Amino acid sequence: MTGFGEAERQLAAGRLRVEIRSVNHRFLLFTPRLVNDLASFEAAIKDRVRQEFERGHVSLSARWVDSDAREPALSVDLDRARQFATRLKELQQALDLSGDVNLELVARQPEVLTWSQPDSAPPTWDEIEPVVGEAAAACRTMRLREGAALQQDIVVRLESIRAALGRIAELAPARLTRERNRLSQSAQELIGGTGLDPQRLAQEIALMSDRLDISEELVRFAAHIDACRGALAVEGPVGKQLGFLAQEMGREANTIGSKANDAGIATLVIQVKGDLEKIREQLENLE
Repeated sequence: MTGFGEAERQLAAGRLRVEIRSVNHRFLLFTPRLVNDLASFEAAIKDRVRQEFERGHVSLSARWVDSDAREPALSVDLDRARQFATRLKELQQALDLSGDVNLELVARQPEVLTWSQPDSAPPTWDEIEPVVGEAAAACRTMRLREGAALQQDIVVRLESIRAALGRIAELAPARLTRERNRLSQSAQELIGGTGLDPQRLAQEIALMSDRLDISEELVRFAAHIDACRGALAVEGPVGKQLGFLAQEMGREANTIGSKANDAGIATLVIQVKGDLEKIREQLENLE
């Protein structure tokens, strides 16, 4: 599911802003973008994010809002620079060397110009964690709103499938009767008017009925639909469970289609497969 959350707080080291975005992904993929002085907290931030999300591509950025206060400062050691300039001039005179002792030469000397971090205390995980948690919770809230809409769509499609299965169950007995009559007529034509063994015909009809019977598939399919409805009614991640159930429903639909031998049932099976495909697409977005 897609989502966005942000949080901003004043810490001892400066004002920290955390933004979290999530897009669809079958697994949990975490991508952090952290400023240098927060890089050491990457593992802790990842563990904190995992507490809120189980699936999705989650990207997190953390930066200092008052960035100027956190930027390294360039300092000049004037005493060291004076000493370098004086000693270089003395060396020049002593060795009778040509050239100028200029700014560029003095500035290149060690520790004349140095970069230093601000005097503020470094951030701690106890300060950072609430900001990450607040941004993650806001992102999760948006994902939950989207999840509720996806859930409603899945429920509608499950009930559409249930209705189609009910219609298939109504059509199935007539199909068996037609097949029994067709088999009996074909047998009469093959034997050319000679005596027909009723027992052998009954065996063939029984075998045919067993091959074409879809009652078990319909019962299992209905149980899978009930299991999906039950999973959707419970709080917590259900994407993987529903993915498994959708796979099982797909198998039942394929079996019913292979046994259909009836235009009306075949049409309904196509409708069921269409709804199942839409459900699978939605499950890619559901945690």
